[in-house]
Amino acid sequence: MTADRASECDVVVVGLGPGGEHVATELAKAGLDVVGVDRRLVGGECPYFGCVPSKMMIHAANLLADARRIPGSAGASEVRPDWAPVAERIRDQATDDWDDAVAVERLEKAGVRFVRGEGRLDGPGRVVVGTETYAARRGVVLNTGTEPGVPPIEGLAGTPYWTNRDAVQLTTLPASLVVIGGGAIGAELTQVFARFGVEVTLLEVAPRLLAPEEPEASALVEKALAADGVAIRTGAEIGSVQYAEGRFTVDLGAEQVSADRLLVAAGRSPNLHGIGLETVGLDADARSVPTDDRMRVAEGVWAVGDITGKGAFTHMSMYQGDVVIRDVLGQDGPAADYRAVSRVTFTDPEVGSVGMTEQQARDAGVSVSTGSTDSGARGWLNEAPELIKLVVDADRGVLVGGTAVGPDGGEVLSMLALAVHAEIPVATLKTMHFAYPTYHRAVQAALADLG
Repeated sequence: MTADRASECDVVVVGLGPGGEHVATELAKAGLDVVGVDRRLVGGECPYFGCVPSKMMIHAANLLADARRIPGSAGASEVRPDWAPVAERIRDQATDDWDDAVAVERLEKAGVRFVRGEGRLDGPGRVVVGTETYAARRGVVLNTGTEPGVPPIEGLAGTPYWTNRDAVQLTTLPASLVVIGGGAIGAELTQVFARFGVEVTLLEVAPRLLAPEEPEASALVEKALAADGVAIRTGAEIGSVQYAEGRFTVDLGAEQVSADRLLVAAGRSPNLHGIGLETVGLDADARSVPTDDRMRVAEGVWAVGDITGKGAFTHMSMYQGDVVIRDVLGQDGPAADYRAVSRVTFTDPEVGSVGMTEQQARDAGVSVSTGSTDSGARGWLNEAPELIKLVVDADRGVLVGGTAVGPDGGEVLSMLALAVHAEIPVATLKTMHFAYPTYHRAVQAALADLG
């Protein structure tokens, strides 16, 4: 179809990750004519390479760790790791062997016209996919997501390194592994493989693991990984990577580390190049697209998900999608609000965080008060590491951030996220009842530490 004979519709959604799929589905259910475009798998990174398969891996690794804790508490145990059932569950239950037929069917049943291909803006309200052009009466929603980031390390590009996408598709495990990147993905996968008996070396260029988190949380995770047998190098200066005779060698200057395989988990790169941002007045070389509080980035163009720079989280993409749905349909509702963005790193212990860290709050000019505790009402039960840290705006008397580290750090986080989001006065939080013995009771001790 030529540009002069564009196929008309109400909305085109380019990229069908969690947020884009949600927007397309709900707008179609509302009666709009919606075209959904994706070059890869409908559902995006989360169900096929991220959240879902990785959590299956983590759950299995944690079962091994729990079994190894039986001696001294409940008798004797002998653990023989086997990756085969993990790989089978990921293939059969989580990803349908990396086939999105079910997701496509679900999308089309909702009334969306699905197009497989690479969508590119061609001016306001126009999207080109191959030889087809679609003209959207109401506008275009961008949800093009990210790809695994590849740092510019000498020699890396010519080697058969892995990313997270390769890691979740493994059917057998190597004897040894080097992981580049000590962020959430790197730390989670490192612990999984270490608990399955892989000899793992973790390299992080920053001074500590989980650099965006509180330093106290980073220290607890680093200690846990070391206890799992991981060799950790923080502040690493990676000079080059070589691959020869089936082994990788990473040059760190003062030393070299070698392993059978190399996993690169060094962040994410936005899929913004070549999607036609310049045709609607946007920077084609940007690392994120700036949005207003209704997720608009240009006249008749909205964006959701990783490319907005507000957090590469499924829940963020879905949240932003709801804002877009209301705006497209002309409905009232709250604008986008990022004061209480929550995130969880699913290591053991889990690290749950919301809002600002202490350093971020200080950098923002907040009059900061902090309270923390490293013990709760259940720490004696399994000797698990725990941490609650609260970041308070002392002038207003409300939480602006919080961190919960422990066996259920992500669940304990929920009450901190509520407190930050609703701006519940600290004075009110101090009057609460905290059930005993629970992990969340440690919040009471952290509140008391505020003075």
